[in-house]
Amino acid sequence: MRQGPTSWWTAGPLPDQLDWRPMDELSLGVVALLLLAAFAAGFVDAVVGGGGLVQLPALLLGVPGASPVQILATNKLASICGTATSAATYYRRLRPDPRTFVPMMLLALTGAFVGALGARMIPKEAFTPIVLAALIVVGAYVLLRPDLGERTELRFDGHRHVAAAMAVGFVIGAYDGILGPGTGSFFVIALVGLLGYDFLQASAKAKLANFATNLGALLLFIPTGAVMWKLGLLMGAGNLLGGYLGARTAVARGAGFVRVFFIVVVGAFIVRLGGEVVGVW
Repeated sequence: MRQGPTSWWTAGPLPDQLDWRPMDELSLGVVALLLLAAFAAGFVDAVVGGGGLVQLPALLLGVPGASPVQILATNKLASICGTATSAATYYRRLRPDPRTFVPMMLLALTGAFVGALGARMIPKEAFTPIVLAALIVVGAYVLLRPDLGERTELRFDGHRHVAAAMAVGFVIGAYDGILGPGTGSFFVIALVGLLGYDFLQASAKAKLANFATNLGALLLFIPTGAVMWKLGLLMGAGNLLGGYLGARTAVARGAGFVRVFFIVVVGAFIVRLGGEVVGVW
């Protein structure tokens, strides 16, 4: 494979997309499994977030010839298709207050851009333990507070509320730029636990903010030529369908369903990542 120009993102030569066409090398079975993973990721992401913990491993297994930066970039392209669809669905049906979500989206995009600049400072072997620890804390917090997120009881008023939403957007956006997995779930729990939204309203605003973080990361990935466009758009179609169905299901079932789904999904992610840390798989 001929090497393209050196990228400031990767601190090394970036594979030239014109020389390697992954769609030509993948079997129909692998493509079908990647589409299924993208659909599942879109559905999970739309309801409670964390779809990257489904889609990213699928890409790593299905496209072993791609570099890490290509995998991350393609994952973001597929994900933004789903987050855009689920965010639009939530917005049409719930009409969240733009005075809150617009500043939060802007700071989330900025945070993702800034976080991505420092992504190389964290060793790769630390990624999984960090995400696992965060998910354990989040899962325990929700599980031990059964009334959490049943109804909206905002903890701040006026400018303080907007400032808190902006801080959530920037901090979690920076996390998405640096690491990424579980970003949607962390947005949901921050909006529920810190700002006082119910789970359904939190999911709506989380999708809007998550769309912004995906966009922020792609603004860095696309100029490097790292995106595998054919595969990313194909998986994006699966993610889009999953995101649409997930958002409609969440709106129809309400905050109680989202809370239960959140606990189940976070529990499953803890088991999967915990098994990876201790070497079970």
